[in-house]
Order: sequence, then C-alpha cells, then structure tokens
Amino acid sequence: MHCPCRGKLKLLVVSLSFVVLLTWLYLLVGNLENGRSLLLSPCLVESTESRLLDRDVLESRVREVEEENRQIRLQLSQSQGLAAQPQEGNYGNQQWVASADTGPEDVENTAEERANHSDCARSPTAEKCELIHVACVCAGHNASRDVVTLVKSILFHRRNPLHFHFITDTVANQILSNLFQSWMVPSVQVSFYDADELKSEVSWIPNKHYSGIYGLMKLTLTKALPSDLSKVIVLDTDITFATDIAELWAIFKKFTEKQVIGLVENQSDWYLGNLWKNHKPWPALGRGFNTGVILLYLERLRRIGWEQMWRLTAERELMNMLSTSLADQDIFNAFIKQNPVLVHQLPCFWNVQLSDHTRSEQCYTEVSDLKVIHWNSPKKLRVKNKHVEFFRNLYLTFLEYDGNLLRRELFGCPSQASSESTRLQVALEELDEDDQCYEFRRERITVHRVHLYFLQYEYTPTDDDTDVTLVAQLSMDRLQMLEAICKHWEGPISLALYMSDAEAQQFLRYAQASEVLKNRKNVGYHIVYKEGQFYPVNLVRNVALRNVNTPYVFLTDVDFLPMYGLYEYLRKSIVQLDMANTKKALVVPAFETLRYRLSFPKSKAELLSMLDMGTLYTFRYHVWTKGHAPTDYAKWRTATTPYKVEWEADFEPYVVVRRDCPEYDQRFVGFGWNKVSHIMELDAQEYDLVVLPNAFMIHMPHAPSFDISKFRSSPSYRYCLTTLKDEFHQDLSRKYGSAALKYLTAQRNI
Repeated sequence: MHCPCRGKLKLLVVSLSFVVLLTWLYLLVGNLENGRSLLLSPCLVESTESRLLDRDVLESRVREVEEENRQIRLQLSQSQGLAAQPQEGNYGNQQWVASADTGPEDVENTAEERANHSDCARSPTAEKCELIHVACVCAGHNASRDVVTLVKSILFHRRNPLHFHFITDTVANQILSNLFQSWMVPSVQVSFYDADELKSEVSWIPNKHYSGIYGLMKLTLTKALPSDLSKVIVLDTDITFATDIAELWAIFKKFTEKQVIGLVENQSDWYLGNLWKNHKPWPALGRGFNTGVILLYLERLRRIGWEQMWRLTAERELMNMLSTSLADQDIFNAFIKQNPVLVHQLPCFWNVQLSDHTRSEQCYTEVSDLKVIHWNSPKKLRVKNKHVEFFRNLYLTFLEYDGNLLRRELFGCPSQASSESTRLQVALEELDEDDQCYEFRRERITVHRVHLYFLQYEYTPTDDDTDVTLVAQLSMDRLQMLEAICKHWEGPISLALYMSDAEAQQFLRYAQASEVLKNRKNVGYHIVYKEGQFYPVNLVRNVALRNVNTPYVFLTDVDFLPMYGLYEYLRKSIVQLDMANTKKALVVPAFETLRYRLSFPKSKAELLSMLDMGTLYTFRYHVWTKGHAPTDYAKWRTATTPYKVEWEADFEPYVVVRRDCPEYDQRFVGFGWNKVSHIMELDAQEYDLVVLPNAFMIHMPHAPSFDISKFRSSPSYRYCLTTLKDEFHQDLSRKYGSAALKYLTAQRNI
C-alpha cells in the first residue's frame, strides 16, 4: 500500500535537489528577486555582473519547479490521510491577508513566520524628522497615571518629533496639560480635545466594558481630530513600547490604496465564541482584531464615510447583541467582517496582548522580536503568562524611569522652542556661573515636572463658603505622618510630595495598601518630581496651595498633628471673625513633644496640664524662641477670645488665610527663611495676625533633615541664605515702598 507514497517521496527529493541546483545557479546571476526562493532570505541577495544565463528563462523554470513541488507536497499529504489543519500560530485569514504584508508567493508561509520575521528588503522607514501623530483616549486619575508610563516608553525610543492628541475628560485634561507644560520635552506637541463634546456620538450604545463610555471614543476620531490630519496611531493607555514608534508609523506606507485601518489580530479565543456555554461574541473575521493599537488612515476614512458606516454597523448588530462587551473593539470587528478589504493586518508583535489564555507567546521568539506590549487584562501586572516577569520588569523600568532624562533634543531635527523655554534659557544665560550662590539662583528658575492629583480625588463644596483645606508638603521620609493627619483632620487636604519617579511609585503602593488613605477621597496628592541638589520647599508648598478648591487654607507642615476637631473649629472661627470681608491670618498656636508615642490631648485643658508636666513644650522654645514668641503663649493660656498680635522679626506661625493669599517666595530653598518670608509679606499686605484661643497643633519628633544639616555645616550655605535675605528685603521695599522699611530695620537690630 505504501509503494506509491515512497515513489512520490523519491520524486519530491529529486525535485528539491533540482531546485537547490537552479537556485545556486540563479544566485550566481545575482537576480533572485523579492525572496521568491524558498531557501534564501532576501537579506542575503547580492548583485553580480554575470550574464551567463538568460534571466527570464531561468526565473520561469524556477517558478515551474516550485509549483510542481507544491503540487507533489499536496498530493503526498492527501495520500497519507493528513487533513489540512491551520498551524497553532496561524491567526490570519490567508485569502485576504496575503495582500497586507506579503506577496502572493508568500501565502504558503505560516502566520507565525509572517508575523515574527520582518522582511528587511521591504521594511519601510519613517522620514527623518517626520512628525508622528499619536492619539489616546484618557479619562480620570488612574488612566492619567497609566498614560505617563506609555509616553515615557515612547519618548525613550523615539527619534522623530511627536504630536500627542489626547481626548480627555476635565480631570485628565487638568492633570496632563499641567504635566506636559512642566515637562517641557523638546520636539513634542500636545493637543487636547474635550470628551464631553463627543459623548453624544456614542452615548446611545449600551456598553458592558469597564471602560464605560470612554471605551467607545475611538470611533469618533475622524470627527474629533483636526480635519487636515491624515494619519494617526491610536493607542490604549495600558500599552508599553519596546521599540521606536517610527517603525509602526512607517507601516502606513505598506497600506494598499483601499486599506484604511491597521490592526493586530486578537490573540484570545473571544471572537471564536467557545469560551463558555452560550458565549455569543460580536461578529468578527476569524479571531477578530484587537484595538489596543490602531493605525487610522483618517483621510481615507473620511472619504469612505466612516462615521455613517460604523453607526450603521453598530445599529444593525445591536438589534441582536443588545450591548457591546468589548466597547469599540466589537464595533470595529463587525465593520471589518463586512469590509475585510479595508483592513491591513499588522504583525502580532505590534500588539502582544497579555491577557489570560492568549496566544501572545507565539508573537515572539526572542526579546528583539518584541515591539509593543499590551496589558489588556483587568488583572494588569498579575496576568498569567510564561514570561510575565520579563514583561513586568520592562514595564516597571519605564514606570520608575526618571522623566527628566527624556528632555533631550532631537539632533538634526530643529524645533521651535516654546515661549516658556526661551524665557528660561535667557534667564539661565543671565546667571553668573562664578557666583558663589549660582546653584541657589539656578534653582529658582528650574521648572520641575508636576503631576497633579496623583490619586483619586473627590471634593464636594460646602454650601456656606467656609470650607478650609489643610495645605502641606512632604518628602519620602515623612510619609508615615499621612495616616495620623487624616485621622486628626476630616476636611479636605492638599499635599505636595517632592519625590523621584521611583519614590512616587512607592508612595502609590503605600497609599493603596493603607485602609486609612484609600478610604479618603478628599485628599489631593500632587507629585513634584525631584531635580537639582536643593529641596525647593516653597515651590512645593505653592503647588499644594494653587490646587485647593476651598475659599480658605490652613498652611501647616506635615510633621504637625492638628488637635481633634480643629477643622470644624476653624470653619466657625472664619464666620465669627468675618474672614470673607477682612484681611486676617488666624494663628494656630504650635507646641511640640519629644516623645514618639504621645497620648494626644483631647482639649486645651489637657494640653495645659501636659505643658505643666513637661510632656509638651511650646514649639522650638529651646532652639528658635523668636520663631513663635509673638504668639504670646502666656496670654493664650487664659485667653477665651481671639486676640491680635504684632509682627516681629523671624515670626513664622502657622496660619489660616484666604486662598488668594500671596504665594511663598521660591528663592528660598532647603532650610531657612522659607516661612519667615511668607509671614513678612502677609504683614506687608496688611493682614491682621489673630491668635485663636482654643486651637492648637503639636509637632511630632523626627530625625533632622538633610537641608538643616547642610545649613549647620556649610559656611557657604549660610552666606548664600544671608544674601538671599538681603535681596528679598530689597524686592519687598520696591514692591511695598516705605512701609517695608521696618522689616529691614528689624533685621539689622537682630
């Protein structure tokens, strides 16, 4: 029975040997074109001057032998009873996919071969300095955090100018616009589009996906983005790039004239409809496509009437499906099912989908194969994958990467500097590098990256306009104070945290693990990223001050615990002292303990008892008495009504003022005069300093900061601080005239 098969096998061997011989001869001629040989890569073809054989005749004969060989293989497989089965990695539909990234002669290749090995002879490239457009839908605090990691991975690899287009809600707009403005990355443009204006376009579509209405926004991009924008790469926020995005942009050149959308095939079995009993997915072509990475040819989409086409598709399918399960992805797939000629299938390494039970492992064989990683599982970093540790480490690299290092110029690609960067450059050039205080002066003009509302924030304004926000700043070494402050103060809080990118992620993990912090939504956490050698304490304070939502602010430090009930007491005092119509600064008397464990006093009477027993002290009475002496603690002991005090040199109380108070002077960095200068300006603006008789706060002990150690050990540091004081006095005199002379006189009398 097997004799015919053996005969055909011998014929196959002879035929293959003949092909090898012809191929070798053809290589000598040097005209083997476009990888038609099954044995040679187009990357290895070398031209030659030889004209020994007729090229056309030889080419024709090679093709004939290849076809004979193919027929023999087919007959042999049929005679052995082997049914034609798709290979495990074959996601595509070869009848129409062949026109995407391969020629007709490559149809025999498996999808895995087509997807994982680029044809170096035909790989297009983006033009040098060509502007690449990237669009992303981003809504809320968490997505705003995610998109920063995506942007970092793109900036790390990029060699081209970029223009980011963000479709955002109000929250993401505020966060990202401030971030990019302070990031100041050269050759990067950013545009924002109001998602609220697009909601009516998709709000009629029932959607079960956790992304909500924003998961449908990508359908509206032809309308949302500028009409003169012809092409754009559209990305989900949970994407990480492992290569230059210009490689992806260059694939637009491989589109046929009819193709308008570039997508990677879905790597799960979702659209096959066999995940569970009665699983009924939306219609899709084969496995369907994943919309985490999309190449949109906007110009062509508008030309074919995309807006009307996707609407008609959605309306038709919703009559059966009732709602979408995977948001825009379901509608894209239903559209492609009806119009397969319009899609260009991307190799699967352009969207390695790390959700559970996918075939993503077949998209790569080596690290160099990876292009884009998509964390499209709700489990995110906890997803099941054989190589998840590698992917997680790659993601964490960009998550904690210092974003300041991405402020690099693109050599050979001139870009127009923003007015702010031009102003800073001029200011920097005006500084004298030989000045002993050069580093202090440079710090004043340094622009720090700022990420507002790093965690979820919710605030509902009160009806009586008396609400007050606790405002403070901190660094990583004071993180342990946050839970205690939240227990002592139930009102809104605005905190600015001075941290590196890596420390910000440590803080995020700390906050998400804390029962106290994760249950408090009225705390605004604003990250000011580290840069330079000094702690820019007043800049950090100003970030917290600028981002309050209440009419009044309580300006304090994070190592103080306010008395229980202080929030409500301050609100009542604001009304009683008519703060809305007068310029007052309400002084909250400060005390301190040297004990790390303290039974916190529940009343003024209990505090006075502890003061008498030596458990508590007036703040800094033993090292910096004049900082708080004007509070008049002796009078406070028996006071029952608020009393006014006069400003004195070096007075630095903690106060409650209106939100429109003057900001802190940012020339003062590190230790020394950062609060003193602020109280001085309040007095110059004729604020009355009024001490509250039944309010108090207690400073908790901690190790000395690095900046106070520099102040104590460095004569140069102290010299520069004195110089900055003198310059501040001069600026105060120019600003407030003769009324400011008393500050200079008081300073000289010290």
